[in-house]
Amino acid sequence: MNIVLWVLQILLALHTGVGALWKFSHTPAETMPSLALIEPSVWIVLAIVELLCAVALVVPGVTKRFTQLIPIAAAIIGLEMLMFCVLHFFSGDRSIQPIIYWLITAGICAFVVYGRMARRRIY
Repeated sequence: MNIVLWVLQILLALHTGVGALWKFSHTPAETMPSLALIEPSVWIVLAIVELLCAVALVVPGVTKRFTQLIPIAAAIIGLEMLMFCVLHFFSGDRSIQPIIYWLITAGICAFVVYGRMARRRIY
């Protein structure tokens, strides 16, 4: 189980880091028209938070210090994905593909949160 969690954490960190870099170079409307409601300053803050979360998914596990940051980072990313789903839904855009993508990512985040919290209770 630990190996599966590590693989998911690394993939999630890469996904989140690339998404953060994307946010620095593209506006919300360029990314997805339904996200145009997000202010550019909030978009940049989301990018910074994503970079911090990407680091928090991997570094604490490697250093064995502050490992409680791993499920917190995964939860923040998952909540962001759910926020994107809500914005997309209320924008009036009826395409389902982005929602499926964001829900799958949020599900992976939930699995990491659950797995890391369950492992903490065992030891």
